[in-house]
Amino acid sequence: MRAHVLFAASAVSAAFALMGAAPALAGDVAFNIGATNNYVFRGLTQTDEKFAVQGGLDFATEGGFYAGAWASNVDFKDGTDAEIDLYGGYRTEAAGFAWDVGVIAYSYVGAPSGVSYNNYEVKVGASRAFGPATVGATLYYSPDSWGVENESLYAELTAAYTVSDKIAVSGAVGRQTFDPGSDYTTWNLGGTYALTDKLGLDLRYYDTNLSGYDDAFVVSLKAAF
Repeated sequence: MRAHVLFAASAVSAAFALMGAAPALAGDVAFNIGATNNYVFRGLTQTDEKFAVQGGLDFATEGGFYAGAWASNVDFKDGTDAEIDLYGGYRTEAAGFAWDVGVIAYSYVGAPSGVSYNNYEVKVGASRAFGPATVGATLYYSPDSWGVENESLYAELTAAYTVSDKIAVSGAVGRQTFDPGSDYTTWNLGGTYALTDKLGLDLRYYDTNLSGYDDAFVVSLKAAF
């Protein structure tokens, strides 16, 4: 039915910076709220190609530890109404790279009786800036992927380029594997425009190599405080 990626996946640091949503300062809480015409995760729609309202909060300490929560409406055509994600981890810098190690717990509201999509992933990521460009790679591992009791691994390469103080372009290529299960590749490409220092607009194209699944053009608006 789906395989999933947490908000964040594609635009990485350049888009976050343009939208005023860089990682929270030590001891600070950052809030975000947004809307999109289609919530897409790892190339697959989570809202049956319909509108979504999303929001979250993040807290980071001076020592590099962080925690947060994020939520969105979803539509799996089975009564499931919402996704709520809780996450935490540690960020640091070493050998010229920015490192991020963490855990993401995904939970779903309204799933039918006997069905559970709840699961968690452990992630390890690294990125590096080269002038206005940033490249990165992240691995996500789940021992119980999306409630079907099989292991999964998602590997993603990301790139972002800051064109100006208002415009950034970014993209990602990912490979989702299941053991056992059907593996697939997904990719996206888009750009972010800073309407104000708090409000950003993202235009993005998503696709996969899965037969029978549509590609998607997604427009998202996000405010960060």
